[in-house]
Amino acid sequence: MTEHFSRWSYLWAAVFMLVLLWSGVEPKDRLTWFLEVLPALLGGVVLLFTRVAFPLTPLLYVLILLHCLVLMLGGHYTYAEVPLFDWLREPLGWQRNNYDKLGHFMQGFVPTVIGREVLLRLKVLPRGAWLHFLLVCVALALSATYELIEWWVAVLSEEAAEAFLGTQGYEWDTQSDMAWALIGSLSALLTLTCWHDRQLKSLT
Repeated sequence: MTEHFSRWSYLWAAVFMLVLLWSGVEPKDRLTWFLEVLPALLGGVVLLFTRVAFPLTPLLYVLILLHCLVLMLGGHYTYAEVPLFDWLREPLGWQRNNYDKLGHFMQGFVPTVIGREVLLRLKVLPRGAWLHFLLVCVALALSATYELIEWWVAVLSEEAAEAFLGTQGYEWDTQSDMAWALIGSLSALLTLTCWHDRQLKSLT
């Protein structure tokens, strides 16, 4: 089990570092890149120091890595200019590049599973409606906090504000971002609860 865990840890770290290095090569805007990948960097450090004392389920490690990749890709191009989502605008009838909505969906989806794992393993709350309610509230609180951080960055740095905010002229962007985080949180609970429970049981 330890050998298997170690092998996958190296693969996880290799993917993380390769994409991080790629994203940092001539990004669209250096300050925006740093602000976007900072949560991934902090998350990587936390996982590094907790991998032995508090190893997570394989499902959660994969989800965290996917979230980090979304952040790094958005940091490299800026969320408003990710090429794939520019290409999707015409066939899907979008008025804007919607990559930021994927980012906010992940902002609700992944932290919900993180919170679920931590709360259940530390026996803070049992499985049930109250756990689900609290997890959705936490996801929305994180989303609101991120919107406040975007606002502070916009106030402090007008130069990087547009790229970091990624509003693209949409006046309801903040509310839309939080709605996507809510959808992400609910989606995680509806689709992954049984799978996550099986992995938690296996882990213990």
